[in-house]
Amino acid sequence: MRRLKQQRTYEVALSKAGLGPVAGVDEAGRGACCGPITIAACILPEKIIPELDKLTDSKKLTPKTREKLYPIIKDKALAWSVVHIEADDIDSCGIQHANVSGMRRAVARLEVRPHYVLTDALKIPGMPAPQLPMVGGDAAARCIAAASVLAKVSRDHVMDELDRQYPGYGLGSHKGYGTAIHQEAIAQLGACPEHRMSYRNVAQAHAKFLARA
Repeated sequence: MRRLKQQRTYEVALSKAGLGPVAGVDEAGRGACCGPITIAACILPEKIIPELDKLTDSKKLTPKTREKLYPIIKDKALAWSVVHIEADDIDSCGIQHANVSGMRRAVARLEVRPHYVLTDALKIPGMPAPQLPMVGGDAAARCIAAASVLAKVSRDHVMDELDRQYPGYGLGSHKGYGTAIHQEAIAQLGACPEHRMSYRNVAQAHAKFLARA
């Protein structure tokens, strides 16, 4: 697994060029069909943080490692924020709009105003600072990797709570993604209020439930 060398990342280079502080932005849950899309923004200090030595793209980390890094990132960051865009808003405006508006809101909520923003591959219209969309950014920029962990763990906690509110769908295990087990649960139980009804797979599975009723 590739680890980010803390003194050789994009945000450090930008800061040394006088463009700091640099914020990283990333999302979790874009590809799910239940629950929110969660967007996080994070500004890390330039100094080396030994406790974040294992920081990299959240998808390459184990759940245990993500949970361990989560409070450390919040404690060491110069600023961080997390925004949840709920299923109703995704159904009303679409996932792309939800993602873009959520990223703008996450940056706007930072207590430290960034002078530059790094995003994971997505250019965000209306961003209040210069930005650089980076393909594979969460594996190349420490601040994006930190944002990816904040977004992923925050959303996982939401999905665990939704699993308790709406038992039977397995939301705590698949986190709202469209697995075969999840599809079958919707067909048996019907969609819950947190399902994205504009998604074809949800609508089709819910239609099977209604056909049985």
